[in-house]
Amino acid sequence: QVQLVESGGGLVQAGGSLRLSCAASGRTFKWNVMGWFRQAPGKEREFVAAISWSIGSTYYADSVKGRFTISRDYSKNTVYLQMNSLKPEDTAVYYCAVTLLNKFAVRRDEYNYWGQGTQVTVSS
Repeated sequence: QVQLVESGGGLVQAGGSLRLSCAASGRTFKWNVMGWFRQAPGKEREFVAAISWSIGSTYYADSVKGRFTISRDYSKNTVYLQMNSLKPEDTAVYYCAVTLLNKFAVRRDEYNYWGQGTQVTVSS
């Protein structure tokens, strides 16, 4: 089992920034890719960004490209999501997840473990 704990959510004005963290623990061997998803009220959970754990290469949804940056601290088993130029439409619960697949998975069902989520609210 892998336990994932997100933190860093909150309320911010449009144009502001937030940095989310996700700390992983539990399983001894490494997953391949860690990702961030988000789910707004009444909407499906959608892919935001992913990072290759070993190499550090990244992949983003078009809606956040150029504004969000995913990174990881290999020694701390932690992945980050730096969110800049936030918009009201970024308001959602943000989840981190890991997949054992060796690719940039973008579907929810491709991820094996999930965190509990952290709320991000962007006011206009």
